[in-house]
Amino acid sequence: MHTTATPSIESSSPATGASADSIVVIRPSKGFSKLDLVALWEFRELFYFLVWRDVKIRYKQTVIGAAWAIVQPVMTMVIFTVIFGNFAKIPSDGLPYAIFSYTALLPWNYFSQAIARSGDSLVGDSNLIKKVYFPRLIIPLASVSSPLVDFFVSFLVLLAMLAWFGIAPSWGVLYCPCFLSSRL
Repeated sequence: MHTTATPSIESSSPATGASADSIVVIRPSKGFSKLDLVALWEFRELFYFLVWRDVKIRYKQTVIGAAWAIVQPVMTMVIFTVIFGNFAKIPSDGLPYAIFSYTALLPWNYFSQAIARSGDSLVGDSNLIKKVYFPRLIIPLASVSSPLVDFFVSFLVLLAMLAWFGIAPSWGVLYCPCFLSSRL
């Protein structure tokens, strides 16, 4: 069943019908059960386009391009390893501190980018919202999904680091991408 909250049009002059004086009133649906997944599915191409646009913009604005997805968390891991592992001597439960800090940085970087981008998404795309109809939920979903590209690239680096240190990944490490995907 397709349940979309349709806008009702009220005209200031009832004899002429919808005119230049018409006012569009959009009434919200009540409760969480009115989440229109069918409309989200119908506009999935727009979702893909918005995610692709965000990814392209992110990597075109850096000198090193897509390598930024690798360099940024690796440099943060190096700084954490030197400061917290060597100087502060914070224990890492028998793991190399580089693995310990990098594993914690991956979900942290994803969630911090997702929260920051989703907050700015509706303001940044306000002109798009005003011009055409589409499910408004697509814009924050796309902005939350674009940092997943960085996460998956960094996750491959984590798997390479685990192989380098001779640590077999547990089910918990392999479950992390599934967990993040389910949080969308």
